[in-house]
Amino acid sequence: MPSNKSNVSIFSGRASRYLAENIAKSFGIELGKSIVTEFSDGEFQTSFEENIRGRDVFIVQSTFPPADNFFELLMMIDAAKRASARKIIAVIPYFGYGRQDRKDKPRVSIASKMNADLLTTVGIDRLITLDLHADQIQGFFNVPVDHLYASNIFIPFLRNLNLPDLMLASPDTGGTRRAASYAKALNTGFVISYKHRTKPNVVDEIRLIGEVKGKNVILVDDIIDTAGTITRAAEVIMQEGAKSVRAFCTHPILSGDAYKRIKESPFTEVLVTDTIPLKQNCDKITVLSTAKLFAEVIKRVQNRKSISSLFNISKL
Repeated sequence: MPSNKSNVSIFSGRASRYLAENIAKSFGIELGKSIVTEFSDGEFQTSFEENIRGRDVFIVQSTFPPADNFFELLMMIDAAKRASARKIIAVIPYFGYGRQDRKDKPRVSIASKMNADLLTTVGIDRLITLDLHADQIQGFFNVPVDHLYASNIFIPFLRNLNLPDLMLASPDTGGTRRAASYAKALNTGFVISYKHRTKPNVVDEIRLIGEVKGKNVILVDDIIDTAGTITRAAEVIMQEGAKSVRAFCTHPILSGDAYKRIKESPFTEVLVTDTIPLKQNCDKITVLSTAKLFAEVIKRVQNRKSISSLFNISKL
């Protein structure tokens, strides 16, 4: 697809430079020049090192912890607005604080809504993101949101694996819709893991709803944090007679003992995307690139072309 590249600039925050370079390369331009100056007390300043007056500026930055990553993005948006950019589009591969999308108990913040308000107030004209933890977060914004799905990457990969006796699985009841969508696209069945927690990040018990005996099972989720839930689900699946178990996860947060748990788990392979850089290498983890997907969306946005085909999992 031809693209109007002459008026596009792609920049990156420090947290996602590795991905932004690949997005710019796939789009067909060089990554824009920007710097972050740090002061001795930890304060920092962002700066664009080239003229962006009248340009459409795409700023790539995932907002995983620390909070400096999100604040750096806000500062870059503010700097672009003050430098007279024509449009400012935030490309947030991983939208942090997405798990705080509602009040699940009294007197807590809805941090996803707060972050949406901050991004809008500072001055974005559009948001491009991937696999939000909750679809409703799109409604927190008063600007267009292009919510992409990692199924654009995972479904073709799954088909190329050509696994016999394939079965999709959700590691918890909250991911049922995602597993069902994948199963429908691949014309196979799915099972659900039911988990019981007594406190955050600790799973007491997991049970399966469905039959996995003799199946090659693939667990699908949007994030892996401590890996407690998904590795326990993998153990239960193998105990129930599955031939093998794999996992597809969009955002590899991988905190705490996550790497150790994955290494010691029965997983044949854990596939993730590059929305968050891995903190360490692990033989069982394979990283799939999202760069071409984001570059394609930027092309379509710039050329005022529809991106709805990228949302239709059944046509992948």
